[in-house]
Amino acid sequence: MLLYSISKAAEKSGVSSYTLRYYEKIGLLPPPKRKNGGRRFYTETDIQFMTFLKSLKETGMSLEDINEFVKDGCILEKINSDVKPSQLTPSINKRIEVLTKHLEKMEIKKKELEEVTSTTKLKLDTYYSILKEDAEHK
Repeated sequence: MLLYSISKAAEKSGVSSYTLRYYEKIGLLPPPKRKNGGRRFYTETDIQFMTFLKSLKETGMSLEDINEFVKDGCILEKINSDVKPSQLTPSINKRIEVLTKHLEKMEIKKKELEEVTSTTKLKLDTYYSILKEDAEHK
């Protein structure tokens, strides 16, 4: 199994070393494996999880909601093991609730961005028109 130092894990996942330590401190990341005087080392699976956390954070999901979303571990891994789907219902329902709430927030943000984009395009059209009229009058 290939293990990565915190700096290499940060580089591969796009999450800073500082953030990885913080996520570990608040319980968002499980404690990493340690070697040689307590140095942290991460697996490829850990890095995939870090990348997943980063993607949730980039969409604007709060750390509280991310923690709620991931606190029960990987559902797909549990389904592939001996866990019965009915045992996962509470966790799945909680994730549906978190994602639904987050999707509503993203839809509002998307609408706001579309309005800003439209206004910006109108401003650009106005400025280009002013420049064109000025050039025609010279």
